[in-house]
Amino acid sequence: MQIDKDKIRKILCIKPRGIGDIILSTLVLENLAAYFPYTQIDYLTERFAKASVENNPFVNKVLTMNETEFPLLVALRVKKEKYDIILDLWSNPRSAQITFLSGVKYRVGFAYRGRKYAYNILATGERGEHHSAEHNLELLTALNVPVKTKNLHFYVSDENDEFGRKFIAKYCRNESLVVGIVPAGGWPSKRCDAVKWIEICSTINKKYKVQYLILWGPGDEYDADYIKNHFPDRTVLAPKTSLEQMSGLIKNCGFIMANDSGPMHMAAALGIPTLGIFGPTDPDKHGPYSQNSGYILKDDLFCIVCNYLECPYNHECMLQLSNQKVLEAFERIAGNLLEKKS
Repeated sequence: MQIDKDKIRKILCIKPRGIGDIILSTLVLENLAAYFPYTQIDYLTERFAKASVENNPFVNKVLTMNETEFPLLVALRVKKEKYDIILDLWSNPRSAQITFLSGVKYRVGFAYRGRKYAYNILATGERGEHHSAEHNLELLTALNVPVKTKNLHFYVSDENDEFGRKFIAKYCRNESLVVGIVPAGGWPSKRCDAVKWIEICSTINKKYKVQYLILWGPGDEYDADYIKNHFPDRTVLAPKTSLEQMSGLIKNCGFIMANDSGPMHMAAALGIPTLGIFGPTDPDKHGPYSQNSGYILKDDLFCIVCNYLECPYNHECMLQLSNQKVLEAFERIAGNLLEKKS
């Protein structure tokens, strides 16, 4: 389908949920803005995820919806905005309905089974072997938009940047590298066990001057308290924060160690050196997406990258992870940030 790019004035990107997934989808933004020079780009997300894109200079406006909101009602609100193009970066049954019912002229989505009806410009239906961030670029290919950059875009407001900077300056040791550790994980099997976090932190601190900032959210309370109580000398427990405030803390850390989670992708998008700890999910597809990041994986397990929400065994992918290999990965990524203990 031929599109006159100079007549495109409004584009809507849909990615309702998954903080990390939304951040990874921002790969499309710079490319869209370069190809459609006279357009504004909006995003549609669920309310809790608005912070993923609301400070983004490439995004004009963030539309929000409730998780249980009827697709037709969302589509009617979208229709009122008079978009020229919709990119359904999620292409699940619900977002496909919203896209189709919006009546937008150019509707771009993935050719997944049972959803192709919603789109008149189709991208591949295959997930491919590339990183999930780059899978979003398939929509640009379908739209004949050249891919000139592969930059993630996540931004912290000045207010939350100041919050993070002041908290770290007040509570963390000035002589140490501040390492944020993130015990969060969307699935129980993604979560590195609290006892393992203590082993990892202890191993690193035998060699380097490191201060750990425990970054936590709803559902992480037990692990965060356990780590703090069992390794009190070198840990600081972050206060209860909003997602926006947590982003300010992450931005002001020198390094981040995290499970596969939204905060991990947030850190990578901010350019913070990041080490992802992986087990049930594939780090080549879901790992931190930046040049100064990496991951650790116990790849000799028969069940590794199982994609089970709950581990059916004994969580060996985390509990048997080599502390020495984690240290080596940490050293490789942190590089000259590290100062050895005297």
